[in-house]
Amino acid sequence: MFKTRRENVIKSIKEEKAMVILFAGTAMHKTCDQFFHFEPNRNFYYMTGIDKPQLIYLAIKNGENIDETLFIERYDELKAKWDGATIQEDEAKKISSIENIKYLDEFEKTFSNLVFRNYIETIYLDLENRYLDSTKASFKQANVIKEHYPHISIKNIYNNLGYFRLFKTDDEIENIKKAINITKQGIEYIWKNTKPNIKEYELEACFDYEIKRNGSKDKAFNTILASGKNATVLHYGENNDTINDGELILIDLGATYKYYNGDISRTFPANGKFSDRQKQIYNIVLEGQRKVMEAIKPGLPFKRLNEILIEHYEEELSKIGLIKDKSEVSKYYYHGVSHYLGLDTHDVSSPDVLELKEGMVITVEPGLYIAEEGIGIRIEDDVLVTKTGYENLSSDIIKTVEDIENFLQNK
Repeated sequence: MFKTRRENVIKSIKEEKAMVILFAGTAMHKTCDQFFHFEPNRNFYYMTGIDKPQLIYLAIKNGENIDETLFIERYDELKAKWDGATIQEDEAKKISSIENIKYLDEFEKTFSNLVFRNYIETIYLDLENRYLDSTKASFKQANVIKEHYPHISIKNIYNNLGYFRLFKTDDEIENIKKAINITKQGIEYIWKNTKPNIKEYELEACFDYEIKRNGSKDKAFNTILASGKNATVLHYGENNDTINDGELILIDLGATYKYYNGDISRTFPANGKFSDRQKQIYNIVLEGQRKVMEAIKPGLPFKRLNEILIEHYEEELSKIGLIKDKSEVSKYYYHGVSHYLGLDTHDVSSPDVLELKEGMVITVEPGLYIAEEGIGIRIEDDVLVTKTGYENLSSDIIKTVEDIENFLQNK
């Protein structure tokens, strides 16, 4: 599987002769002698299947021929006693199907030899850098190339990888389904423990406990657990308020499985019963989600999803008197309805793909946020684009007013 991925990505390079280098990354320093938990660069993991730090992947493309080398750490007995053994040659070969294994201390010399032996004039690096972090290994390598190999052209392979990552294989879809199922267990455990006058972080802790109990190593992203007016802040993250009787609770959360993510939002009443107003707004959001989902099929422009939802809100919010003019929708709805989902929660894409295609996994997450009434509602599911339409991968997670009230009142 990983060998096929590498072949697809590398053969998408236009040059007949080129080099590709990808870095696994390292754990970021936290404070003093503490480091954040290591997670591999997702593009490196997508190409190799290995989730160990420091590793380097190097490939030479020569026409249709691809020569690959994986650089790993040498075994260090003292380090193994303290932190555990690093990946060894046989294991690296088994996971990645890369036969040529060398050590990290050989990279610089090997790189130089391969550049001159193969007359390399173009090197591709993963240069995604939305936060302008010049400390990334790929940018350090780019600087080395500029200084010592000025004749070589440096190009970005990020968009090539983004294109192929858009289309999920059966294995990837199964991993996403597993992440969603674990997320479902966490949500239901939250519901079982929901009651007025507890802290938001108490319910967050319920989710953390249950997803780890069910095999998720980590959360897909920092959990949003927002009650009352807090739910009108899209990325609310304090999760430290008291949940009051009569308030709605908005959760936006996800578990991971083999680094693939679930991303689910649900909104529910703290006391188990929606008020008439809460139910009215909730059902407008739910109907908007249904309309967006029903439109999903290959060939539909991605931006059309959000347009469908806005058109729905223009009509429905006018009916209930919340807005007087269509331009006022943005006061109560101020984000997009969808993003790609996969190895990243907001998964990578390609600038060349502007419409839905079979094999994509996207979210559908309409919301309405009425700060003056303390009502924030978001409903989010994860959807696979199929040959003729769509499959809701999270359809088992209940979301109608009646089902939610029944669960909360009979827990």
